[in-house]
Amino acid sequence: MAEVRLRKVESLLKEEISALISRRVIKDPRLAPLTTITDVEVSRDLHYAKVYVSLYGDTEIRARSVEALNHASGFIHARLKKNVRLRFIPRLTFFADDSIERGVRLTNKIRDISAL
Repeated sequence: MAEVRLRKVESLLKEEISALISRRVIKDPRLAPLTTITDVEVSRDLHYAKVYVSLYGDTEIRARSVEALNHASGFIHARLKKNVRLRFIPRLTFFADDSIERGVRLTNKIRDISAL
């Protein structure tokens, strides 16, 4: 039962944070234009959340964007308090998610091997 609630909270947070980013509520110029929330992992006590972000751009742009999001985490937390009805809104920490790039590299390697 607790796992189901945890997944629902993760989904809700992912949706709400994505909406804040897509509506350009966060006006930090360091934030990359193509920023996508790929996953949210909430701790069992609902006090902390890891937010994974897929970013388009080079390593420097990604680092600046994650830094901007972590800098804006208090603002995002306050906006979530207004928009989401939960007893606890978790403290957010943002991380770059490079799983898409890893998938592309793996696909390219498979294609290269099959061409031999």
